[in-house]
Amino acid sequence: MTTSEKTSRAYLAVIMAVYVMIGTLYAVLTPLWQVPDEPAHYNYIRSLAEGRGFPVIEPGDYDQAYLGRLTTEKFPPELSISGLEYEDHQPPLYYLLATPLYLLFDGAVLPLRLLSVSFGAGILIMAFGTVKAIFPSSPGLALMTAALIAFIPQHVAMSAGVNNDALAELLAGAALWTLVVYVQGSNTRPWLQGVLLGLVLLTKTTIYAILAVALLAVLMRRQLQGRTWVWVVEQMAWMYIPALLIAIPWLIRNACVYGWNDPLALARHNAVVAGQPRSSEWLVRYGWNGLLIRMARTTFQSFWGQFGWMGVVLPQRHYALLATFTIFVLLGFANWLRTCSRLSHTQRVSLTLLLALFLLTLLEFLGYNLTFVQHQGRYLYPALIPIGLAAALGIDNLSRVLPERLRHPALILLFTGLAVFDLYCLFKFIVPFLRR
Repeated sequence: MTTSEKTSRAYLAVIMAVYVMIGTLYAVLTPLWQVPDEPAHYNYIRSLAEGRGFPVIEPGDYDQAYLGRLTTEKFPPELSISGLEYEDHQPPLYYLLATPLYLLFDGAVLPLRLLSVSFGAGILIMAFGTVKAIFPSSPGLALMTAALIAFIPQHVAMSAGVNNDALAELLAGAALWTLVVYVQGSNTRPWLQGVLLGLVLLTKTTIYAILAVALLAVLMRRQLQGRTWVWVVEQMAWMYIPALLIAIPWLIRNACVYGWNDPLALARHNAVVAGQPRSSEWLVRYGWNGLLIRMARTTFQSFWGQFGWMGVVLPQRHYALLATFTIFVLLGFANWLRTCSRLSHTQRVSLTLLLALFLLTLLEFLGYNLTFVQHQGRYLYPALIPIGLAAALGIDNLSRVLPERLRHPALILLFTGLAVFDLYCLFKFIVPFLRR
């Protein structure tokens, strides 16, 4: 291992250690149930732990009025959360992994939150590995990508709650990393990707976009290596058959419960959560301009930090600063795009996979909002590695205006500032505004 690699790993270890420290503080100090959908995820785990088997989402599992009362009154102990079961349609992997902790700690919430924090630390490794595979001679880009993902306040808050988000992002990141290595011509066995894809299928539908990215990887490797279409079919079989074998028992179970036309239980879920605000209603109320402006503003704010059940909004001056930072980063990334002609063909192909994941995630987000009003930036988090890399490239490009001796300290100061901002959000807004 070279000195540069040792230094990079040391910096990554520091980033992860700081993230775990901050994530643990969020897990300990965020008031009970004040992470979106946390009670419903908890009740899924409880169903398994109490031996009632996999739950079934049914009418009555979602009560908008009662949920509104709970969030308004900050989940007083006299109001039960046991009836919140609208996450019962979710694939089972996260809940199976969480059930032993539930049993070991007698249903305590904190160990379950810390499990999510550990998954969040794994996401940083996946981000670092993916970017390092694309830019092996620029470890700084991998470190900046990991740091950006580590210190987005809303991402820290979500990754310190009882939910399947962090595990989903971890598996999507692992699959993306292996696909980048695969498309570069590595001799990695495609059935390993198949196993990861199977685990993806058992975790969360919001990361199913990676299945299409896997197909794109096979097609691009065929083009790079001049393979035949028979080879493509063989590779797809090696990837998708293991994935299907892993997921098919769950899909058959769902088909038996919800009907063969709804193996993911999405139609049942949409019927059960009928009380959620719908985009068609908002379109009538606000018109296209009003709807799109609200969507853009809320998505941006909640990507960075709009805490609790979207009720804790930061002062507008904070969002203005974050918007200014985002604009400068985008300008830096745009300038990088103008000067990226020196990329190798392999790098271009690898970056195409990341772009595909981002676009598919964005399309899924927009598609969801065609039906329900879900202007939450966290639904873009499955594409945090592409987003983080784009931001890292923009920051790296901007840093070049500084004298070389100042670049490194400036970057350390920037990411230290983001970490401090996480703590500021926790102690200034989350704890005081959400505690009873």
